[in-house]
Amino acid sequence: MPPASRAPKSGGAALELLVHGVGGATPQDMLDDPRTVRITGDTTAAMHRRVDDADAEDHPERYAERPVPEAYVWSNLTSGNGARALWLLLLPFMVANLAHWMRPPAKGHPRLVRLYGTVVRLVALTLTVLLTAAACEVALDLTAWQCAGSAACAEDRSWLGFLSAERGGWWSQPGRRLALAAVVPAALVGLLWYLSNRTWSAYEAQRPPTGYDENAPEPPAEKAPEPPDRHAKTGDAAPHTTENATAESAPDPPEGPADSAVEVRPALGRPGFWYGRRLVARLRAAHTAAGFLTVAAALTGAAARHDREAQSALLDLLARSLQSAYIVLGAVVLWVVCRRGRSEKRLDLRLERALVSWLPASSLILLALAVLHTGWSRPDWHSAGTLPGNATFGVLTLAQGGLVVALGVVAVLLHRPGGDARTALHGLGGPAVAMLACALGGVMSGGVAQRVADWLDGPATPGMGAGSAIAPPVLLSWQASVIPVLLLMLLGPAAVLAVRTARAARRLGPVVEADYGTEEPDPVRTGRIAAARATASLTDAAPALVGTVSGATLLLGAGSVAGAWASGNVPGRAFGGAHPAIASAAETAQSLGSWMIGFGFLLFVTWGRRAYKDASARRTIGILWDVGTFWPRAAHPFAPPCYAERAVPDLTWRMSSWTRHTGGRLVISGHSQGSVLAAAAVWQLPPATRGRVALLTYGSPLERLYGRWFPAYFGPGPLRALHRTIHCWSNLHRPTDPIGGPVRVPAAGDKPAVDRAALLDPVVYGRTPEHPLPEPVLGHSDYQADPAFAAERSVLLDRLPPTLPRPRDGAADRPTDQGSSGRSSG
Repeated sequence: MPPASRAPKSGGAALELLVHGVGGATPQDMLDDPRTVRITGDTTAAMHRRVDDADAEDHPERYAERPVPEAYVWSNLTSGNGARALWLLLLPFMVANLAHWMRPPAKGHPRLVRLYGTVVRLVALTLTVLLTAAACEVALDLTAWQCAGSAACAEDRSWLGFLSAERGGWWSQPGRRLALAAVVPAALVGLLWYLSNRTWSAYEAQRPPTGYDENAPEPPAEKAPEPPDRHAKTGDAAPHTTENATAESAPDPPEGPADSAVEVRPALGRPGFWYGRRLVARLRAAHTAAGFLTVAAALTGAAARHDREAQSALLDLLARSLQSAYIVLGAVVLWVVCRRGRSEKRLDLRLERALVSWLPASSLILLALAVLHTGWSRPDWHSAGTLPGNATFGVLTLAQGGLVVALGVVAVLLHRPGGDARTALHGLGGPAVAMLACALGGVMSGGVAQRVADWLDGPATPGMGAGSAIAPPVLLSWQASVIPVLLLMLLGPAAVLAVRTARAARRLGPVVEADYGTEEPDPVRTGRIAAARATASLTDAAPALVGTVSGATLLLGAGSVAGAWASGNVPGRAFGGAHPAIASAAETAQSLGSWMIGFGFLLFVTWGRRAYKDASARRTIGILWDVGTFWPRAAHPFAPPCYAERAVPDLTWRMSSWTRHTGGRLVISGHSQGSVLAAAAVWQLPPATRGRVALLTYGSPLERLYGRWFPAYFGPGPLRALHRTIHCWSNLHRPTDPIGGPVRVPAAGDKPAVDRAALLDPVVYGRTPEHPLPEPVLGHSDYQADPAFAAERSVLLDRLPPTLPRPRDGAADRPTDQGSSGRSSG
């Protein structure tokens, strides 16, 4: 992050608000000073200044010749101690949540928008059921039913001795073993509920400034903004709540002409966008109930089959009654999930406390009844084979595939009326990502089941050993077997990309030399710069790669379900009578897939932990994680928390407090993901405040990543609307940057185009008196090293309107939540 630069000696006091990007930064590095002080915020996210600038707001006359640098440090919202690597276990939920925000823009299609959101939420619900079913498979089937019911398996593991059927203890009956093992999946569901509730309070319970009517005329830029609505502090919801003003029931606002007297805010500027408490609470209750019902159904299903065979009328009646209750409560869960989406147009503070309380409580009561029913004494019940209910995984796989196909149809209908050509996968980005979420869920659940089965059954591949007693469901073995096939299929596209990149690097050689105008070209130097540019362009090939993986996953998943149901056996045995080459290939694929799915899961968690503790590793994969957790939890309540629901209100309040208290100018400077936060915060500002704010973005993925994958929120229309309403905006980018790029917003009226000419990277080609040593290729980092950075910042400050006269009694229009100066006494 750059140090503050000197601004022109005109215009009055100005604040330079710095927002770092992926990987985080320290206040000392951002402010280029070892002595810094936190002026407002806490240990999670805070504003920092140099010690010498701590009282700048009380003495604005000192800063007539230079801006006041202030750094917003938000890295602790997404990183921190290594325990947060456990969030990676929630990756399928996060990816499903991403699919919600990837819908194409809607122009007069509110029903399709509502249907799109409903289908994504149903996909997310299947992931919760899949995770719970996987936990039931490991705890109930593999451990309590199969291993504890096998004398050989139980004897080799002393910790299972008290459950062993051979010892004849109180816990030896299958029903009691299952009832005890049900504690594991039930505790997992309870933990997810707890984490969702706790992280919402820690990260997302930040109400944005309110009091803006998005249908009211824009006030002139010179007029001081109104103070924040008192209801944002008191919690009075009446003026802001509406039952039907949901984001899914309203199409995207029109762009409107540049000189329109009424400016309609895009979705990211709506008052309720960054406050989704009501929907998260509803979905949390529904998903928690679905998890408990899954455990209860697994218990009752096993006991019911025995009771029917044993002709126990009373127990069979109880089982049927419980199963009927599961169906009724399951229907309620589906109704809650499908009923409504997010309320964004107004700050929706209502909360159906009865619903979010009784729905999980009712499912927990049913689970307790299921435990009592299953644990009832049945002396003649003996466990053999696998636990009834293996068809659950096949039904879930088919349901997920059908929902993804339906989502694709809706996405095509939304994109077809005139979608932007740069939209990823022609509007099918959401369905493709939803398919990846289902695949990740299958890999993680199957990986755990395969590893546990392999551990309990000895060295043989699960389901393949002679007299194998411990085996996971057949479908999980088929799904593991297609992983090597998928990797082989991806070798072709990977080779094509490698060849294309090498050719692009050769073609870019003359372009690089022409850009620098060098008279003595160095082939090695030219090759390195050209290779950096060609490698950076690989980011633009991501949609094709994601589409290929998603399509192959859908086809292979359908094939695995068909193979499992048609053969009823694992692949290695299903092809046992085929040609020796085919049989050997099937057995190899099953063995390799079983090993890869378990090892890959462990490697994934290990890499995730390293990414949170190693800054270099975090910069490599951090952009994907930060993109995922940028968006609110609109589809899956157990997804990792949305840091933007804390960061965006922080930035919005800070910009409003500065302009209100000092009447001064402000330039918000965002790098990488910080540029996305900065743009989102500017959208939330009242119109008059936006008129005193300049936006400087660099290394920004606003269009290259967000605009292409999230067109309804960062597409050409919303970005152009932001350009129209903000006072001025400049964007810096490099051809060697694999993440940032141009935002492609043209000139509007008297406002120039946002993008500046691409910066040369490195700054100079060879050795010069000013640069006697070779300059490095910086790519995505250190934009402040280019002289154009400070020059562009000065231009923005010079273009801002002069400072407004400071009121004699500023206390009347300062935000009460931040005190007189916006500083924290702590």
